[in-house]
Amino acid sequence: MSTTTTSQAPAPWREDFLSHTSQMPSPTFTLATLHPATLPEAPSRALPCVPRARTCVLRGLWATLPENPHNPAPPNPRLFESDLPVFTTDARSDKATEVFDSAAAGDVEASGGLTGGGGPVEAVFWVDLPGVKTQWRVRGHAWVLAGEDADSIDRDGARKMREVLRGRMRRTAAAGEGGDEEEGSWSFAREVKAHFGNLSPMMRGSFKAPPPGAPVAYHTGKGEGVGQRLDNLDDAVAGQNFRVVVIVPDEVDQVDLSDEMRPRRWLHVYRGLEGDSRIPGGEAIGEWEKVEVWP
Repeated sequence: MSTTTTSQAPAPWREDFLSHTSQMPSPTFTLATLHPATLPEAPSRALPCVPRARTCVLRGLWATLPENPHNPAPPNPRLFESDLPVFTTDARSDKATEVFDSAAAGDVEASGGLTGGGGPVEAVFWVDLPGVKTQWRVRGHAWVLAGEDADSIDRDGARKMREVLRGRMRRTAAAGEGGDEEEGSWSFAREVKAHFGNLSPMMRGSFKAPPPGAPVAYHTGKGEGVGQRLDNLDDAVAGQNFRVVVIVPDEVDQVDLSDEMRPRRWLHVYRGLEGDSRIPGGEAIGEWEKVEVWP
């Protein structure tokens, strides 16, 4: 990994977001994508797609894998952190396909459906805990990472993914002043495998199930079946199907309903390294603009 990380400071919403989601019994959220539609199904000729939503599980933030003493996968060195939410999925699922199909032209060129994407998504979290009633809406673009392909230098999708994610990663305070050699020890593919290892054996085994949405009447493929426990991190079938998906936020909409007499809402907009304020009442905080709006 070359020294192309450019993010400088944590997002102003990061601390609260992590505090809230870490307290959830299960950090689930609703993920919305765009599903390509044929003309009879499409709302209009100008909108050849329809929305799709489903429940996913937050797996932490990219490059900051949650600690798990039962994870047998070798971890990356703790050199980086980010503000990019992560979830895992099956390569054969609709959401993985939709992230590719709705991407801008060029983002998935020659990706082969492995690593790439860049399609628009929205992730909605509702955190209802004592003293906390907050809705988080994370809007941005999603990138799909496939095993060893994530480090590929030959595939356009993998190169584009690394360029985008590196630009939103930053060195941790504990990383020291190491240069290219130290950063070169950090691997996208290793991070993907570590996410696979962080799952329970039963969850790993779910990636050996028949294709999601396929009729039960269809015959299953070799090695496929439900209810399998998988301790082997190098299983060929599961490895072929397992994907890590990283959301790169453009906007984060935070609605605090904990005080019913004074509900509050903030909009956080990513402005990049030349961060500035463009919204009336907005405040530039690092690479983000934060503005309070009416709920």
